[in-house]
Amino acid sequence: YTWPKSTYIAQPPFFGDFEMEPKAVTTGVQKAKVMALFGDSITTDHISPAGSFKDSTPAGKFLIENGVGKADFNSYGARRGNHDVMMRGTFANVRIKNLMIPPKADGSREEGGLTLAQPSGEKRFIYDAAMAYQAAAAPTVVFAGEEYGTGSSRDWAAKGTALLGIKAVVAKSFERIHRSNLIGMGVLPLQFKPGESWQSLGLKGDETIDIELSPALTPQSDARLVITRTDGSKKETQLTLRIDTPIEVDYFRAGGILPYVLRDLVA
Repeated sequence: YTWPKSTYIAQPPFFGDFEMEPKAVTTGVQKAKVMALFGDSITTDHISPAGSFKDSTPAGKFLIENGVGKADFNSYGARRGNHDVMMRGTFANVRIKNLMIPPKADGSREEGGLTLAQPSGEKRFIYDAAMAYQAAAAPTVVFAGEEYGTGSSRDWAAKGTALLGIKAVVAKSFERIHRSNLIGMGVLPLQFKPGESWQSLGLKGDETIDIELSPALTPQSDARLVITRTDGSKKETQLTLRIDTPIEVDYFRAGGILPYVLRDLVA
């Protein structure tokens, strides 16, 4: 297929480094940065909104750079065939609150797809910070509360997360379909043990994160979370790996469901 030069449809990057033999899966995540600290009930629309967007957002700037006028932006939902737009829209909902950003003087929280890039602490769009982390070969993780990924089973909520270089999501609980979709895109879902949360662990967002898994990747096995603070002190705790079934282990080892299916078809 000859892909057109279009801001509505583009060749997706999911098979860019495809090989018949999957790469060996590491047993976790090493030296990761914290991309976001979220509260409860982060929906798939928070993660991947479908509505309109401004010219000041990463998606808006991308379209303007490609000759699209503001009046012709349309919506994220209309441009879901272009990963360059959808990546920039991931975690870009105007109502999402990243709690690693300190509250305002009146106690309210800033909204929008922002983070504090490390180590500078500079406030940046999540997309821009993600590209800088990827350029530095630094993996990232997201922490959240209850019911992460609730709402519609929006595929771009998982695809966008993966394309931003986020390797793991650690939450108090997951919505069933989004948890499965994360695995399908090669992103680790991990769950806090009862009574624990990122708040109880004292996370601020400037820590370095290591996640150690069992090499066997046994469904719902324990994983070790190691938090290294800026002063060098460490905090360790146990998480539950929310890869729940043997076939999900196979998907994750294959690098996700897309390369898994393609290898099966080619074979």
